[in-house]
Amino acid sequence: MAHRNFSMIEYFNRRAESWMPRLTFRGQTEADWERWRGEALEKLLELLGDFPESVDLAPEVLYSIEDDGLVRERIVFDSEEYMSVPCIVLKPADLPNDGSAPAILCSHGHGPFGKEPVSGNASSGALRENMDRHNYNYAEQMARRGFLTISPDLRCFGERADGTDPYPGRDRCNVHFVRGAILGVYTLTLNIWDMMRCIDYLEGRPEVDPNRIGMMGLSQGGTMTTFTAAVDERIKAADVMGYVNPWAGFGVRDADFCGSQIVPEIYRYLDTHDIAGLIAPRPLLLEMGVHDTTFPIEDLLKGYDGVKPIYAAAGASNELWEDIHPGGHAFASNKAFDFFEKYL
Repeated sequence: MAHRNFSMIEYFNRRAESWMPRLTFRGQTEADWERWRGEALEKLLELLGDFPESVDLAPEVLYSIEDDGLVRERIVFDSEEYMSVPCIVLKPADLPNDGSAPAILCSHGHGPFGKEPVSGNASSGALRENMDRHNYNYAEQMARRGFLTISPDLRCFGERADGTDPYPGRDRCNVHFVRGAILGVYTLTLNIWDMMRCIDYLEGRPEVDPNRIGMMGLSQGGTMTTFTAAVDERIKAADVMGYVNPWAGFGVRDADFCGSQIVPEIYRYLDTHDIAGLIAPRPLLLEMGVHDTTFPIEDLLKGYDGVKPIYAAAGASNELWEDIHPGGHAFASNKAFDFFEKYL
């Protein structure tokens, strides 16, 4: 008797069992890596589609206050014709305006508060709980270590969320993915563009050395760090927390992502470790929590194992760091300080 199946869940799980992305890295030598990198990066940029046209940033500092040794600024700039980006900038109060300071772009994850907990906003119990759960205020922590940090709201989050529930019963990221898809415009691509424009902004700050800019992010922030660092070499070092793990697991088996974190056909060609591998030979730190209930440690270790041969082929094994920590889906705050102090 023929085997019948009516389940789409079962259908995709079965298809994923033997799936192999067409451009996943299979080489060993530096020549293999160079050929692969050119082809893989070209395909990634093709899948992302067109970036928006640049406009004048027209940056505006809406307030600047000193608090407990840090200067906190709320800034807004225009990333394209139809969109502006609200951010929090943090810096040590004594940071000189001599163009020598390192800077870190800090991306938040998929959560209710956008940039606020990442930048250390503890003005409510809910924000404090969110920070405690994920050790989430990494922009504030890095600023206290001497870095200038910038924390933007991603599209669909924080000040860019269109209210608390614009599409009742539906994930706004998925709604905007579908809306954009009929235009050939993808939220992930737009968010990458906004991150690149954050780097444009940092390059114009009087404190910042443009050759000392890094990026870090947890969860969806890890998505943003992985993709942005892959396509923008101005990011000199990247810390990806709780993200690089196989699409077959969190993407197909668990469907644990949103429309802001994909573009069509991405897994047809590349797995997440391939995209992270495009950062090579620049320094990369992968943070993996043993008790991560969002992305299981077993899957995170598979992602790390996929990145290692890419860095080895690029002759950059020493530039690939790992922090396997006893926490959950969180910023480990173990190796990140030394990592960025070394490379920025």
